[in-house]
Amino acid sequence: MKILLSAILGALVLVPAIAEERYRQGDQYELIPIPVEASTDGIVEVVEIFSYGCVHCYNFDPYVEVWKQEQKGAVKFERLPAVFTPEFAKAYYAAEILDVVDEVHTPIFNALHIERKDMRRREALAEVFKRYGGVPEDDFLSVYDSFAVQSRVQQAQARVAAYRVTGIPTMIVSGKYRIDGRMAGSNNDMLKVVDHLVGLELD
Repeated sequence: MKILLSAILGALVLVPAIAEERYRQGDQYELIPIPVEASTDGIVEVVEIFSYGCVHCYNFDPYVEVWKQEQKGAVKFERLPAVFTPEFAKAYYAAEILDVVDEVHTPIFNALHIERKDMRRREALAEVFKRYGGVPEDDFLSVYDSFAVQSRVQQAQARVAAYRVTGIPTMIVSGKYRIDGRMAGSNNDMLKVVDHLVGLELD
């Protein structure tokens, strides 16, 4: 009985150590050499870098949506378009300015990857904004081509470069941890690593 009890206690002691070693810097995530300023005051900033033209981002998006809904007030989530295709980044920031991101985000993905529409065309984007966001075409076009959108696209490009992103989707935690699907094991496993890093930041 004493031997058995000792074995059980020994196993229990090992559990936290195994859990802590499950995700290690350099294996499942990397430190960004020069951290980028992020939200503070008890809020952990989590950024997803994506593009509407990326099929991996499209497949990953439903999992991100579920994860986002499960987060509490201690996490601030933000999407950041990679500016590989400027038209897609402009579409996202036009939606942000027009306050219809929730309405048009998934339909833009679907139009590209299911309906196979060329969403680099303004007319195609305007149709989605009108159908799902209730935005008149003229209103969409005036915002899409605005200085405000162009400025946000340029800022996004600078941030993506500062994060040293090499592929998408990529997740950034607190401006200092970078996770991608290759490091995490899969795109979906990225969210588990993100949860681990959020926990470290909140401790």
